[in-house]
Amino acid sequence: MTAIMTPTATADSTVLRRLLLIFRSRSGLIGTILVGLLLLFSLASAFGLLPYDPIAQNPAVRLRAPSGGHLFGTDQFGRDVFSRVMSGTASSMLIAVVAVGFATLVGTLSGVTAGFFRGPSDGAISGVANVLFAFPPLLLALSLASVFARNWFTIAIAIAVVYVPIFIRVTRGPVLALREMDYVRAATSIGQRPSAIMFRHVLPNIAPIIIVQVTLSLSWAVLTEASLSFLGLGAPPPTASLGSMVYEARALVTVAPWTMVAPGAIVVLLVVGLNLLGDGLRDVFDPRNRGNQ
Repeated sequence: MTAIMTPTATADSTVLRRLLLIFRSRSGLIGTILVGLLLLFSLASAFGLLPYDPIAQNPAVRLRAPSGGHLFGTDQFGRDVFSRVMSGTASSMLIAVVAVGFATLVGTLSGVTAGFFRGPSDGAISGVANVLFAFPPLLLALSLASVFARNWFTIAIAIAVVYVPIFIRVTRGPVLALREMDYVRAATSIGQRPSAIMFRHVLPNIAPIIIVQVTLSLSWAVLTEASLSFLGLGAPPPTASLGSMVYEARALVTVAPWTMVAPGAIVVLLVVGLNLLGDGLRDVFDPRNRGNQ
């Protein structure tokens, strides 16, 4: 029994211990700081800690340059750009988290099922994943988003569908190898249920792969949401969205460049931060680096 439980018993503690090593990685540290600051940015908006109402118009102060009263200036309707950027960041992160959470749940369970049971289930799941992979990600998200009513949840589901096959692919391969390990075979031979084996022995051992993929998928989801908003398929007005703010600022870039620079910079910082965090996590969980950590 000890031989069966040892790999799984240590998996959770190993993952938590190695996560703390993220601060030894330069890219991981920078990514953690950037994502943490923008997360605080979003939480402040979620709890209503905004200097101004992000949708309130005040024509008397329209197109004001950045100042002490308006840190990022105002737009063509007199709305405070700083408040709108905070609200847009919260909206983008909410959609990205929900989308990637759904994709992680569905994709991971599907990939584990396909890799563990093989046979018809593997063929069916892999076939669906291959069909979804045949479409360019943005085009698929654009098609799905245009079918349903425009709100943050449907946008999140549209993005999630795009990333489900990625999680199927990154989990199926490792599970094919894990199912042949001695401790998995031993658990099978003593009569443990397949569901118990998957949740107790398989999932904990592929957790590092999933963690890294979640981080990278979050950055892609943020960029996809911004792209959909820029194309007019994001959350409907007057809800603030980083992509739609960039789109609205196109005509103002020569007279009020701050209306485009502010939301564009936040998108860049968020994507770069999540990518750096993902790179740091990949370094932490890379077996080739374990001797140096």
